[in-house]
Amino acid sequence: MNIIIRDASQGDLPLIVDFQTEMAKETESLELDRELLSKGVKAVLEGTAGARYYLADDEGEAAGMLMITTEWSDWRNGWVWWIQSVYIRPGFRQRGIYKLLYEHIQKEVRNRADVRGIRLYVDKRNVRAQQVYESLGMTGDHYTTYEWMKE
Repeated sequence: MNIIIRDASQGDLPLIVDFQTEMAKETESLELDRELLSKGVKAVLEGTAGARYYLADDEGEAAGMLMITTEWSDWRNGWVWWIQSVYIRPGFRQRGIYKLLYEHIQKEVRNRADVRGIRLYVDKRNVRAQQVYESLGMTGDHYTTYEWMKE
């Protein structure tokens, strides 16, 4: 296994749409609208959405991905990067792919004075993912996330 973490490019759009579709089915039993999803992924790849995808490649084969979005923290006078849309292909799971993605993001955060930390949210039912995040030193002790989404 020779994993390289890289920024996603325009050519990765179909792959990311596939990953997002599979993740939604697997984690939340949701069937996403692929046309709407494609537009959302395209906005990220074009740089108009304030987000960024990272892919983990194993000798040219995409093994997994995550997306970063940003939140301004006035308390910290800096950005907080939110990890979202984590997906690791089934055949690559339990091989440390997410750990490599996370460590890559963590290194970028450490090297930037304007970014103060990393956050993520996880479905309460996704115990396996919570265990992975905790094993990497993240904690879910401090915040509970609430949401309202327009139908």
